Amino acid sequence: QVQLVESGGGSVQAGGSLRLSCAASENIRSYDYMGWFRQAPGKEREGVAVIFTRGGSTYYADSVKGRFTISQDSAKNTVYLEMNSLKPEDTGLYYCAARRGPLYEDNLHDSRRFNYWGQGTQVTVSS
Repeated sequence: QVQLVESGGGSVQAGGSLRLSCAASENIRSYDYMGWFRQAPGKEREGVAVIFTRGGSTYYADSVKGRFTISQDSAKNTVYLEMNSLKPEDTGLYYCAARRGPLYEDNLHDSRRFNYWGQGTQVTVSS
């Protein structure tokens, strides 16, 4: 049974930083893609950052480019999301997700394309 466990969420002031971690129960290279998605109250879940686990290429939502960095540590079966210069609009429940199978670049942001999900970790940014 695939398990993804997020950690590292919390409350910070605008301009602050957080580092999220997603620990997988299996070798992360058994997935083609791993990513971070977020959902704010009353809004749809949106793709934040995705990494191709075998090649290392990455995708970022325009709203986080230059501020967030996704990375992986295969030895620890963990994917990270380093978040800097946080803004109140970054507030939400952040989910880790994984996918097995190819994916067009245009669909990397689409949560419906991902097969496995964690329970989420809350990030709250105050102004």
